[in-house]
Amino acid sequence: MDNKDIKLVAVVGMCGSGKSTAVDYLTERNIPKVYFGGVVLNAVKEAGLEINEENEKMIRESLREKEGKDFIVNRVIESTKKLIEAGQKRIVLDGLYTWTEYKILRKEFPNEMTVVAVVTPKALRRERLANRPVRPLTAAEVAERDRSEIENLEKGGPIAIADYYVDNSGTIEEFHESFGALMKKIGFID
Repeated sequence: MDNKDIKLVAVVGMCGSGKSTAVDYLTERNIPKVYFGGVVLNAVKEAGLEINEENEKMIRESLREKEGKDFIVNRVIESTKKLIEAGQKRIVLDGLYTWTEYKILRKEFPNEMTVVAVVTPKALRRERLANRPVRPLTAAEVAERDRSEIENLEKGGPIAIADYYVDNSGTIEEFHESFGALMKKIGFID
């Protein structure tokens, strides 16, 4: 398969930074996404558990412990390759978390993947997460999730080594403008 025209954008960031807003911006332009978290959400549903922060964390960490740190990324690679084989040239990877996942994706797609980190001050992330309509989190839950994602899931590495950073501390319109400008600059959208 000739991958020279394939471009993947992996969106990374801490919980509440605006990753979903960035991904939505691209999917609204008919760019398909492969969602890392979908692997976990499907496993929570298959286990007959309620979708909530506690169950997601338990299943996420359990899957990585039982099947290796690369369990989720292997599923993501499989889905991404299917999209490429179906003729997709642009794909957004939603939810890259760990350093292990980053290294595996970088090896699998050495020239095709660009990592974009969405960054937002912690206090603003807490405020947004407390007020989001789906799965709102308390300040204590945000602090625990941050700690868990950094310590247990190696989330800091992909953010630290991202190819680009986009600030999301303003309005959604300002974020769309700066994120869209970056996507045009790297040739991901027209």
